[in-house]
Amino acid sequence: MSEALMDVRPKRKTTDWLKPHRIVLIVIGLAIVLASIFLMRWDWLPQYMPLALQGIWRTIWLLVVTSILGISLAIPLGLAQAAGPAWLAAPAKTFCTVIRGPPLLLQLWLLYYGLGSLFPQFPWIRDSFLWPYLRQAWPYGVLSLTLSYAGYEGEVMRGAFAGVPRGQLEAARAFGMSRVTIFRRIWLKQALHRALPTLAGETVLQLKATPL
Repeated sequence: MSEALMDVRPKRKTTDWLKPHRIVLIVIGLAIVLASIFLMRWDWLPQYMPLALQGIWRTIWLLVVTSILGISLAIPLGLAQAAGPAWLAAPAKTFCTVIRGPPLLLQLWLLYYGLGSLFPQFPWIRDSFLWPYLRQAWPYGVLSLTLSYAGYEGEVMRGAFAGVPRGQLEAARAFGMSRVTIFRRIWLKQALHRALPTLAGETVLQLKATPL
């Protein structure tokens, strides 16, 4: 029976990407890239190379830090919505809904000019070791990008946690596994595997948002 089913399944052609219209598009794209490289003036490069390298380093640093912090916050947000009690699920759902609404630029503006002007009103903040950092712009950028990433990925993780078959969790309980072991070795592992394509896409969007 399985062999018969395999015979009727449509077979993917390995040469689909060699269709004429795709070849034409690839050739046109390569021609545009090569023309841009050869026709562009490169005499400005030595002058601005230090600034370009500094920008690349800051972009990579922001991407890595905000992605790690964002997914660390998205996992409990998704878990709270998928299997948490109502008093946890409701705030998590509200956070993800609210944070995904306004544009990222507006969030940056509110955090920098809102919190940035509020912190000086508290003497204990001005006297703390954090004050030299809070006077700069980058902490608000990290916070805004982290919250934005967590808001989107919280919904992704909610769907990923909900997609793990409950029978596997019940079987793990029947084998005597603890809740921590079940979550770490079965639930979280499969949820991350399911969410990985979307997480990769959101990371690309996060990379594009770092220039803000």
